[in-house]
Amino acid sequence: MIEAVWVEKYRPRKLDEMVGQREVVERLRGYVASRNMPNLLFAGPPGTGKTTAALALAREFFGKNWRANFLELNASDERGIDVVRGKIKNFARTQAIGGDFKIIFLDEADALTKDAQHALRRTMEMYTHTCRFILSCNYSSKIIEPIQSRCALFRFRPLSDEDVAQVVRRIAMKEGLDLTKDGMEAILYVAEGDLRRAINLLQSAAAFGREIDADLVYRVVGKARPQEVREMLATAMKGDYIKAREKLRELMITYGMSGEDVVAQMHRETFNLDIPPKLKVELVDIIGEYDFRIKEGASELIQLEALLAQFVAKGGGEDRV
Repeated sequence: MIEAVWVEKYRPRKLDEMVGQREVVERLRGYVASRNMPNLLFAGPPGTGKTTAALALAREFFGKNWRANFLELNASDERGIDVVRGKIKNFARTQAIGGDFKIIFLDEADALTKDAQHALRRTMEMYTHTCRFILSCNYSSKIIEPIQSRCALFRFRPLSDEDVAQVVRRIAMKEGLDLTKDGMEAILYVAEGDLRRAINLLQSAAAFGREIDADLVYRVVGKARPQEVREMLATAMKGDYIKAREKLRELMITYGMSGEDVVAQMHRETFNLDIPPKLKVELVDIIGEYDFRIKEGASELIQLEALLAQFVAKGGGEDRV
């Protein structure tokens, strides 16, 4: 039997089971208590509970009949106007079973084309008596103003390390894993408030053994340890370009990191260097330039080595670090 994906296996079934997002949960509980709700717009980064909140809301409104009254569409796959005119209208025009209205959940709604969004606005107006819409997006600014004005906006924030750690520890215990302290710190470092990423990472690491430590986590995810990146940057700031370049190549070979991944970690660890704030600002500006070059298609290795050269030039020797 194929093992279930842990993200789905441990997804909260009720609003009360959700971690973090306390203000959001409180407001949604109010809708459940009143047995009515407006159209909703969930905005926030990935892995913060938007889909979970929509599914939990449907379960609490409709109970056992929730699947019959709930339509989930991913707008990234079905983003054209035909989807709005076809699937959504056909579902919205029929009466709910055992409830006053149906719920249509549009995930990644910011991927809908502008024409599709305008068609959706009209559909939302026409079927207010039989249907409610929940739109989920990463950036609310990509949703047209007429739709935003028809929805109650909920902003989901990245989860705190404490909330992510609470869920990860609970899953590790239920799955019989030995999660070390540095393993947990590594998961939190990589996840950056994205609970889905943290759970997927835990499951990926568990495939290699019961003990989950930092070495395993970084190897699975293809990221370098923060201290290794920091050491490379500090070496460059001290003026030892050759040694810093060797460390860069070692990181890319050992962890199989892409140029964009290296730049992202260099950006993050620059703020942890023991250097004056003004110099950090200058370095971040330089990192942004090289990140743009790599994204535009320039050679990753050449650009990264050139970026290290900039750190050497800005460092000015031992007295700067």
